[in-house]
Amino acid sequence: MDTFIQQIINGLVLGSMYALLALGYTMVYGIINLINFAHGEVLMVGAMTSWTVVTVLADSGLPGWLLMLISLVAAIVVCAVLNFVIEKIAYRPLRNAPRLAPLITAMGVSLLLQTLALIIWKPNPKPYPILLPAEPFHIGGAVINTTQILILVVTALTLAGLMFLINRTKLGRAMRATAENPRVAELMGVKPDVIISATFVIGAALAALAGVMYAANYGSVQHSMGFLPGLKAFTAAVFGGIGNLAGAMLGGVLLGLIEALGAGYIGVLTGGVLGSQYQDIFAFIVLIAVLTLRPQGLLGERVADRA
Repeated sequence: MDTFIQQIINGLVLGSMYALLALGYTMVYGIINLINFAHGEVLMVGAMTSWTVVTVLADSGLPGWLLMLISLVAAIVVCAVLNFVIEKIAYRPLRNAPRLAPLITAMGVSLLLQTLALIIWKPNPKPYPILLPAEPFHIGGAVINTTQILILVVTALTLAGLMFLINRTKLGRAMRATAENPRVAELMGVKPDVIISATFVIGAALAALAGVMYAANYGSVQHSMGFLPGLKAFTAAVFGGIGNLAGAMLGGVLLGLIEALGAGYIGVLTGGVLGSQYQDIFAFIVLIAVLTLRPQGLLGERVADRA
């Protein structure tokens, strides 16, 4: 039972990060029908930026929580500018091109960002400092630390704020109008280019937040760290229903739980043939199962019909 509770906690923490990243995929797809496969690398840039700021300010005497906050703000700013430039230079000229063109471009941008990060930050993994109190809290035999509690709380508040933004604000209405019909939205005074850029910026902020969480939770950063989480977050978005915000949240959390529980029990289920290092296979088993049995996702694909 202790193992089960511990894996549930681990799964919720992991799923929270997947959910934040999956929201970036699903928001962009919902508006312009584009899968931004460079989104995982934006997470990596956020984590590396945070590490750089923390390293530079390490001897400043600032408390750990303030260092994390400053590095998070810096990561969000850098990632927002980066995603804005990517959308303007790489995706906007291909907005009316066949779907294969922006897809290949997204993969190219992903490789470009990895290469640039390799040049700037070098290939070796870097330890991310422990900025928050490391004393564990015990829950029914399981252990959770301050960083993991913060991840769960911040993710819940962020997701609630995003839902409010999309459903209750003028910007959210403009985003939904642009997703439904950009030409009619433009006639009604909405500027589709501005709204699409804003969507990329919001997605970048979520990816930066997920990147800082990922670095703080696992204690290490490197130039290739964004590829696998990005692929799993895309799986989570498909799992919940691509284009559906609630689906992205649900898919991310469920995928994290499936992966954590699978890692905890795969040795027992396979008689010791496979160990926890094979936990990544569960994400892709889920993807294959969803695409085969329910391609619209758990909550259904929600993409506006375009006139």
